[in-house]
Amino acid sequence: MIAPGTVQQGLKRVRAFSSGELVVDSRAPLLVWEHPYVPEYFFPAADLKVELRPTGTGPASAALGVSELFDALLAGRVVPGAARRHPEAGVVALRDAYALTWSAFDTWMEEDEIVFTHPRSPYVRVDALSSSRHVIVTVAGAVIADSHRPVVLYETGLVPRYYLPQVDVRMDRLIPTATVTHCPYKGTATYWDLAVEGATIRDAAWCYRTPLPESVKVAGLVAFWPEKSPDLHITVDGQEPTA
Repeated sequence: MIAPGTVQQGLKRVRAFSSGELVVDSRAPLLVWEHPYVPEYFFPAADLKVELRPTGTGPASAALGVSELFDALLAGRVVPGAARRHPEAGVVALRDAYALTWSAFDTWMEEDEIVFTHPRSPYVRVDALSSSRHVIVTVAGAVIADSHRPVVLYETGLVPRYYLPQVDVRMDRLIPTATVTHCPYKGTATYWDLAVEGATIRDAAWCYRTPLPESVKVAGLVAFWPEKSPDLHITVDGQEPTA
């Protein structure tokens, strides 16, 4: 966990695009933690390739102070709410730098690789390890999965997750949903509801079908989310994991 308000010099070249138009190209972005877990890039004005038009005062940040909001003027169009600045930030170098709204632009790159959702933190590591632990998933006593060949995914700051081969899972109990989530370290996840004895636990399981390279070992495997219901339990070698 990084203290809110932490500012560090980024080391990666970072670019953002909108419909193919270059918005920013920076070899000296600032990596800023407004919140403990997710960093954000701030850019010197000289690295911006589009004009920003001020639109007024935005919400104050407990970590960074008052904010000013901007639209981005691109070729023949306006991207509203595209940027903000914190002119009274405690770190002087941040006061004249601009944060670009991640969702306002369709493509972000660190060096020459596309990155999703938010910048990768230099303090987050993901390890996907093959294991022979015995993992059992139950709902109200009914066995949903039973596997001796999980892949255990360890991600900094999060509890371990156990990814199981589909042949070890009662896939007939899983109903695909429209839910999709994104992670800059793992990729795009799709979800299932879990139906047992007439009850349904929403989005109780997920899968990364085509994960990013650092998490490729979990491709196509199923993970369960016991926090979704007190009736959903995972045991590992006969014991429920602790946080």
